[in-house]
Amino acid sequence: MLQALREKTSGWIAVAIVAVLAIPFAFFGMEQYLFQNSADYAAKVEAPPSWWRSAPDLWPVRKAFWVTQEISTNDFRNEFEAARQQARATQGEAFDARAFESTENKLQVLDGLIDRTVLALAARNAGIAVGNSQVREVVASMPDFQVDGRFDQQRYQMLLQARVPAQTPRQHQEEIRERLQMVMLPSRVAGSAFVTDGQVERTMRLLGQQRDVAMALVPAPAPDTGAIAAADIQAWYDAHRSEYRAPEEVSIEYVEILGDAMPAPAPPDEATLRARYEQEKARFVEPEQRLVSHILVEVPEGADAATREAAKERADGIAARARAEGADFTAIAAETSDDAGSRAVGGDLGWLEPGIMGEAFDAAVQAAVPGVATRPVLTDFGWHVLLVRQVREGKEVPFEEARAELAQAEAAISRERAFNDLIGRLVDQVYRNPSSLAAAAREAGLPVQKTGPFPRAGGEGIAANPAVQRAAFSDALVQDGTVSDPIELGPNHTVLIRVTAHQPERERPLAEVRGQVVAAIRADRAGKAALAEADAAVADVAGGKALAEVAEARGWQHMAIPDMRRGMPLPSVQANEAIFAAPQPEEGKVSVGRVQQDDGSIVVYAIAGVVPGDTNEASAQEREMIATQLMRMAGDEDALALLRGLRQGMRVTTVEARL
Repeated sequence: MLQALREKTSGWIAVAIVAVLAIPFAFFGMEQYLFQNSADYAAKVEAPPSWWRSAPDLWPVRKAFWVTQEISTNDFRNEFEAARQQARATQGEAFDARAFESTENKLQVLDGLIDRTVLALAARNAGIAVGNSQVREVVASMPDFQVDGRFDQQRYQMLLQARVPAQTPRQHQEEIRERLQMVMLPSRVAGSAFVTDGQVERTMRLLGQQRDVAMALVPAPAPDTGAIAAADIQAWYDAHRSEYRAPEEVSIEYVEILGDAMPAPAPPDEATLRARYEQEKARFVEPEQRLVSHILVEVPEGADAATREAAKERADGIAARARAEGADFTAIAAETSDDAGSRAVGGDLGWLEPGIMGEAFDAAVQAAVPGVATRPVLTDFGWHVLLVRQVREGKEVPFEEARAELAQAEAAISRERAFNDLIGRLVDQVYRNPSSLAAAAREAGLPVQKTGPFPRAGGEGIAANPAVQRAAFSDALVQDGTVSDPIELGPNHTVLIRVTAHQPERERPLAEVRGQVVAAIRADRAGKAALAEADAAVADVAGGKALAEVAEARGWQHMAIPDMRRGMPLPSVQANEAIFAAPQPEEGKVSVGRVQQDDGSIVVYAIAGVVPGDTNEASAQEREMIATQLMRMAGDEDALALLRGLRQGMRVTTVEARL
C-alpha cells in the first residue's frame, strides 16, 4: 500500500498541485515563518512610500516598499508615566493609581502616540522641513526659558540639565524640530479654514435672536400617598435591582505615627554644627558673578569645513570691531548676533556664575578683562565674542551668622531620622508577625485603633484618605489579612493598616430596601402625574387657549417675557436652552412645549414670536471675534478630518499584550 501511495504522489500531476498550493501560502501567512524577528513594539504604523502613494496593502509590497515606524514599549511606558504624573498632579489626593492602570487608559495613551506617529510619517513623506531659525524662535518664545519676559540663556541651560534624562541644547532643539514637523500639516490645514460673510451673518442673527415667551411653572409634585400593591413593589424592585445593591465595605485596624508627637531631639552640640558647616560650606559661599554680554555666530550642525571656516572669519571680523577703541558692543550685538534671545537687548546675558554655560564659555569669561571684548570662543552653539561688563566679588557667610540656620536644619534632620528609625523598627515587627499590629503598636508605644465598616470613597478620618482607601480595598490586604506597608499621609505622618473584615458588593433583599422602593414608586407616580398635567396644559395651549388662562385655571404661577435673549438663565438654564431649541411658531400660532428642571418642577412655555438678531448693531470687533471663533472651530474639524484620513491610508498594528 505504501509503495502504491508513493508512486501516485510522485508524478507530474502531484508536483503541479503542490506548486499551485504553494503560491497562496507564499503570500498569505508564510511571512510569519520566513521573517520571524524579536520585535518588541506596542504599536507599528506602516505607510506607502512618498514615490508610490497608491502602493497596495499586500504583504509583498508592504514588506518591500512601505515605510514603517514602530512605537516601542519603552516609548509607551514613558508616555504612560507622563500621563500618570499629569493625572496625579491634576487630581491630587483623589488620584486612584489602580483605576488609572485600566486597559482603556492605556489604549487612549497609545492612540495619542499613534496619532503623532501618523503625522510624523505624513510630514516625512510630504518632505516637510523646519529651519534652524524657526526652531530658535520657538525656543526663545517658551515661557519656561524666559526671565522678565525675555529668553534667558542661563535659565535655558539650567532647566535642560535638570531634566531626566538631561538634555543638551542641540538635543532639545532637535526635539522641537520634530514636533514642529509633526504639527505642520494639521496646523496648516487648520489655518486654511475660512468662513463666509453669510455664515457670520447667520450666526450673529442666531446669537442675537430674541423670543417673545409666555411661561408657567408647574411646581414640584407633592408626595404620592396612594396605596401600593405588593406586586407593584416586587415589579419595581425586579426592574431596578442594580439600584439597591450594598457597596463593598471593609473594616480596618491601624497604628498612626505622627512625627510631631515624638519627643523633641536634643539640641546639637557645637562640634556637630561646625562639622555640618564645613560639609555644607559651599551653601554659605556666594560665588563670584560676572555681568556678561555676547555676540553669537552660529555654526550649523553638520556644517562642512567651508561653512565652519566662514563662520570663524565672520566671528574674527566682529571681534576686531568690538575690540576697537570706542566700539559700541551693544550696537554691534544688535546688528550682528545670531542669538535671537539676546540680540534685542544688545547681547546681554545677565549675571553669570561659573559652571553654567559650559567649560569653554566659562573659561573665557573668567579670563576676560572687564570692559574688553574677547577673541572668538567656540562652543556647541557656535562662536561667541564676549564682553565682561562688571565683576561682583564672592563672599562667605561666617559660622556665627549661619549657626541658627544650621541648628534648625540639624534639628529637622534629627527629627526626621528618629521618625524613619521608628518606621523601620515597626516594619521589622510587621515582617516578624505580618498578620498582627500588636507588636508594632507596642514598639511605638501607640494604640491599635479601629474604624469601619466603610465603602469606597467613604469613611471618616484616615479612612477617607485616598491612599488608605486604595490599600484597604486592595486584593492583597483583603484576601491575606496582612499588615500594609507604611502608608505616607503627609510629612512625618504615616499609618500601618490591616483589614479585619470585608463585605463584598451584594444585592440587598427586598425586605431590607422595601422603604426605599416604596419611596421611589411614590416619587415616580408623582412625577408622572405632574408630567401628565403639564402635557395636558401643552395640549390646551396648542389647541388655541392662552397659556395665562390655562395656568390660572390650575393655580400655577405664570409670566410673560418679551424679547427673551439666548443664554438668559430665566427661569433656569435648562428652560432657556429648551425655549431656544424649539421650532419657530407658524404665522398666527404659538410654539409650545415643556421642560423639567433639576428640582422636579416643570416649565410650560409658549413662543409667540421670534426676532432675529440685528447684525447692524454689531461692532466690527464683535464680527471679527465671531468670524475667528467659527474659523477656529472649522479649522479644528478640518485638522481632525485630515488625521482620520491619514490613518485610513496607513496600516496600524497594536499589541495590547505589551502595554
